[in-house]
Amino acid sequence: MIYRFQPILKTLVWGTENWVLSGVKGNETKVTGGPADGKTLNELYGEEFPLLIKFIDARQDLSIQVHPNDDVARERHGCRGKTEMWYMIDAAPGAHLYSGMSREITPEEYVRLVAEGRITEVLANHPTQKGDVFYLPAGRVHAICGGCYIAEIQETSDITYRIFDYNRPGLDGKPRQLHTELAKDVIDYKVHPSYKTAYERVPDAEMQVVECPYFVTSVYELSKPFTKDLFGLTGKNFLVVMGLEGSGHVQVYGSDPVAIAAGEALLIMGESEVSFIPDGNTLKLLTTHL
Repeated sequence: MIYRFQPILKTLVWGTENWVLSGVKGNETKVTGGPADGKTLNELYGEEFPLLIKFIDARQDLSIQVHPNDDVARERHGCRGKTEMWYMIDAAPGAHLYSGMSREITPEEYVRLVAEGRITEVLANHPTQKGDVFYLPAGRVHAICGGCYIAEIQETSDITYRIFDYNRPGLDGKPRQLHTELAKDVIDYKVHPSYKTAYERVPDAEMQVVECPYFVTSVYELSKPFTKDLFGLTGKNFLVVMGLEGSGHVQVYGSDPVAIAAGEALLIMGESEVSFIPDGNTLKLLTTHL
């Protein structure tokens, strides 16, 4: 069965987040159309849906932030932690983002740099372009910056430790809360060899870009129909399909095709295979599952 949901659009000081699939308490998306119309994502799934799926349009820089892992989040907040990934759908000329450390620092140095407003000096700064992929395990300091339009996949969690927010006011005119001390002992202070995920771009094929304990994600650039085997994804497992560019249809065996366009997401459950069918020009999709 293919399900479509009513998204939740959030306007923030830096731009917008479109939560297209969410099981976050108080922000649960609901099925629109079909026999399950009106059901929340969690009601449909039977328990808390494990992933939060978003489209993020950053017109200004997001805060410098970090997320705790599952153990810390459960202990402190009674919820999941947040490991996530980004796929760059589009990027304005000169767009960039922060992910990881450019040099190793100590927790004490971190506190001092935040106080001095200089924390970005030790962050790895990445120029971005369409098609870039970044995997962000919990503990990695990061920030999406202005001019980036991304698809984000993450654990179902709304826990963010805001480290630095450029001394700007929030939508209410007041400075947004910072979490300098909470972040201090969850940050990965090490420098890693690479922060951007490399992958070979192959037309009309499945390109797996991330495989981690929380999700497996693939990208497709299709000019002709493509069929994906869903063996092993039946039952409570699922496939999320996100439209990145162009338009087309998603079809499971024995059912009518369902339209998908850029900026939309569909949820497939209980099927053995699915076909992606472009409408003429290239259809770019992203899929994710457990």
